[in-house]
Amino acid sequence: MPANFLGLRTINYHVADLAAAKKWYARVTGTEPYFDEPFYVGFDIGGFELGLDPDPASGMSGAGGTTAYWGVANAEDAVAMLVAAGATLRSAAREVGDGIKVGTVMDPFGNELGVIENPLFKLEDVR
Repeated sequence: MPANFLGLRTINYHVADLAAAKKWYARVTGTEPYFDEPFYVGFDIGGFELGLDPDPASGMSGAGGTTAYWGVANAEDAVAMLVAAGATLRSAAREVGDGIKVGTVMDPFGNELGVIENPLFKLEDVR
């Protein structure tokens, strides 16, 4: 059974200095964050999310410090399917606020793959 990816939704950049990263990305994108908390900052860039994550437990800055999140209808089911297909669990699906759930796995080739169930995301936002 496939994970039924709905499309690319979010890319997270792991940053050590959230305040500096927020300021820099606001300047270079010309956009203020729509979600701004000490644990995560999110920008809406053309219907896609550019996220800044300061938690070192979720990843480190630098090469390999990004995670692309594919939209799914059900994050728990998608993570379970990916693990059953040979991926290694990195972070079980969990709610991160506003009903949004994320989870990550490492694919069999060493790449981090994220899934996001975001009830706030509407397909018409990217048309």
